[in-house]
Amino acid sequence: MLYVAFLRNVNQGQQGHPSTTMVVESFVAAGSDDAVPFQSNGTIVFDAQEADGIIAAVVATLAARGHPRDCFVMPVSDLARIAQAWAGSPLLSRLELTMHDAGTLDLQSELAVAEAGRRRCRPMESGPGWVVVLNDRDRESNGTPAVEHAIAGPATSRSLRTVLRLLDRHARP
Repeated sequence: MLYVAFLRNVNQGQQGHPSTTMVVESFVAAGSDDAVPFQSNGTIVFDAQEADGIIAAVVATLAARGHPRDCFVMPVSDLARIAQAWAGSPLLSRLELTMHDAGTLDLQSELAVAEAGRRRCRPMESGPGWVVVLNDRDRESNGTPAVEHAIAGPATSRSLRTVLRLLDRHARP
């Protein structure tokens, strides 16, 4: 099955961040020889029968090399379902997908509403481990801090346009 890994807080090539080579080597060491980085933000496409073990090994390898990072993973089929539901939206340029590991965020919870308002965004839809967030302005990315505060845990975001480009390039028919 094809998966996408979303490493949190990665800007490959920047000082203090793991390099693209290091990230790919971590996937190879974990048993995924076909891992392909997408952009330079810690988004990796890989094939696996069971992704959780690979992700645990990648996270452990990066931490052992001085780059502790959280990582969230989603099957391409789930990612495609979410992204394609929003692909035709006139608001596409302001939408992002935020991944986390805290179950399904209650979009009506007092904390979620307060954090989104404070961060100039609105959660639009959520499911297990993900939230589609609408930013109030173009070129803003407020999903990560809004969701992190609402769930009291780590999260990471990618624009919906980025996700759609990834799917165009890597999704198998």
